[in-house]
Amino acid sequence: MSEEMDIMDYLITAIQSGKFESDDKLPSENELADRFKVPRITARKAYERLQELGYIYSKQGKGSFVQDRNLRIPLDLSGSISFSQKMNDLGYNYQSKNIFCEPIEFNNKIYESLQADDDDRVYRVGRLRIVNGQSIALHTSYVLESMFPHICKEGQQITSMFQYYESKGYHHFQSKQTILRVTYPSKYERNLLACSSLIPLLVLESGCIDTESGTTLECSKIMYRGDCFSYEI
Repeated sequence: MSEEMDIMDYLITAIQSGKFESDDKLPSENELADRFKVPRITARKAYERLQELGYIYSKQGKGSFVQDRNLRIPLDLSGSISFSQKMNDLGYNYQSKNIFCEPIEFNNKIYESLQADDDDRVYRVGRLRIVNGQSIALHTSYVLESMFPHICKEGQQITSMFQYYESKGYHHFQSKQTILRVTYPSKYERNLLACSSLIPLLVLESGCIDTESGTTLECSKIMYRGDCFSYEI
């Protein structure tokens, strides 16, 4: 797997640097195998993986070519509407998949953001965002059990937190202070987002307030694949 990743990282870097441009023909599997001193099957798997990620496409009997990635998903980073609604409004083939709902250990930053007491129980609810069959973002929300007493059970079915809040009588949302940073994916995140270690992730740490009551509904962390979006701030 590490040899396969080495090939992928080399090709992604070459594509992103402009060495290979859209529709350029890439080296053959044999050429890559010779370059990295690996079996041809390793080079083939690297190409298959890059095709799954949308970096390349293949032509039968002609080889592999660079996919045009200039058209990226425009993303408004405001918190007034849900991510799901944004994607549906843009007309994408969109899916939100619940991947976990579980209590967390005490975390001072999260508890402070939620204005929670030390003995409060906080749950994290994770959703994987999928567009056109590709995983593009990981969204984790942290909520108080005291505010949502049935979150342990209901949280396992949530695919949109905004819809969940609306079902509980909250309808007007506003983002709290947002922190932006860039990181690179861990092994766990690479597996979830199907990306290589070279693809940067844009991380948004924020919160959501019900504007009518002033209640903090959640604090959240969203990790976006940096190669899939253009950002509107």
